[in-house]
Amino acid sequence: MPTVAFQGVRGAYSESAIFQFFGPEAGTFSCNSLEKIYEAVETGQADLGLLPVENALSGSIPRAYELLMEHDLRIRAEVIIHIQHTLMAAPGVALKSLKRVRSTLQSLNQCEKFIQRHGLERISSFDTAGSARDLAANPAPDLGVIANRLAAEIYNLEILEEKIEDTPFNYTRFFVLGHDDPPRAQRSKTSLIFSARHLPGSLYHCLGEFAERNINLTKIESRPRRNRPWQYLFYLDFEGHWQDPKAEAALLGLLRRAGFVKMLGSYPMATTPHPDEKDEGPQPDSAEGGFNE
Repeated sequence: MPTVAFQGVRGAYSESAIFQFFGPEAGTFSCNSLEKIYEAVETGQADLGLLPVENALSGSIPRAYELLMEHDLRIRAEVIIHIQHTLMAAPGVALKSLKRVRSTLQSLNQCEKFIQRHGLERISSFDTAGSARDLAANPAPDLGVIANRLAAEIYNLEILEEKIEDTPFNYTRFFVLGHDDPPRAQRSKTSLIFSARHLPGSLYHCLGEFAERNINLTKIESRPRRNRPWQYLFYLDFEGHWQDPKAEAALLGLLRRAGFVKMLGSYPMATTPHPDEKDEGPQPDSAEGGFNE
């Protein structure tokens, strides 16, 4: 089993994603920033890295996409997990005793209806699992934490209520990063970065290379170029492997029309779990990708 670097402390949602994809025996390596994930893999402290790239409700993580541009690790797979928030407290504390609740601002916002219904004061923190760890170290009878169920299990906290998020359709997408390309899967997705030339119709013609070949684009997003003011990079995902004949032809056409192209990788396409399904074990398409290291 590989050791996988992730951002956060033990019990983070990212660590749950590692166990979901690789299985409960996978090794994990905690990092205090997204940059440290790359450092851990590049220096051999971890075999692979798990990078969160977007959330279905709050959108993309800008720094994650900047790092994809700045580094040369390959995308070996994507992982999609269902985010379910759990309210926890120190052992013996009941829900009716709580007056305050601590979590990240994003998690607090995603559980706003539950928080208002119970009249709890919101306290914003840096991360969810860190809040659980701190509560375990310094128990308070009136304080609850919103975090991942895994955090409650790791830090021996009392689970008061589960699935307290306002909407059930809350998912986070991650990339598994490594030095090598994965084996070709039955269902693949490809990610790349390109820049359009500063000419009328340039972006239109770049995207037309895919439209003309009936290749489905699953994501396109523009981000500012950090070294060139008012110029932009386009992050693009499409269905298929870069070695598919139509995809290969589209990429050759893109190379002719774009000012810059960087391939991030072709990898097994993940399936979004249904809110009622249990998110356990490797995802089927990911297993086809050969992650039995």
